[in-house]
Amino acid sequence: MTEDPGVVASSRCLILPGVGAFRPPRERLRGALEEALRAALARGAWLLGICVGYQLLFDASEEFGTTDGLGLLPGQVRRLDDGVALPHIGWNGLYCKLPPHSPQGDGSSVPHPLLAGIAVGSYVYFVHSYAPRDLEDGVTLAETTHGVTFAAVAGRGRVLGTQFHPEKSGRTGLRLLRNYLEICHGADPGD
Repeated sequence: MTEDPGVVASSRCLILPGVGAFRPPRERLRGALEEALRAALARGAWLLGICVGYQLLFDASEEFGTTDGLGLLPGQVRRLDDGVALPHIGWNGLYCKLPPHSPQGDGSSVPHPLLAGIAVGSYVYFVHSYAPRDLEDGVTLAETTHGVTFAAVAGRGRVLGTQFHPEKSGRTGLRLLRNYLEICHGADPGD
């Protein structure tokens, strides 16, 4: 863990955690830390955002008024519908969105390597009231539903993120974190 821009800029494998509301960590990242994060990505680093850290990857959030995000993934973070209990606290099934550009020899598709070895419907742990919704094709890697369907895992290129907490999601969460580390270090995340 570091707040040292030099360490961030020279890192190959980054995790942006987050707990709480969108605006305070966004403001904390402005300036030298944001520049270091962008420099690391430009050098080829990987980035995994978790919970609010995941939300920060997007263009903006409407939580407590519109606040710009890092703009690393296209999309808006919006409040979950009022018809469900908020915050959303608990376990939900994870449903992979198969990318159209990953056909196997038999014409089927495979999930993103971040989700390798994670069974469809595996339960993961959420604590949030806002989530990225209605994302463009190819950005959502897995989704779940709490009143509305939303992107539980999203990514593009070397920028990835999870709305749920993998560190609190048992074996499924540990598998996702292992996959991420293997992706960062160039290993095949298969079994």
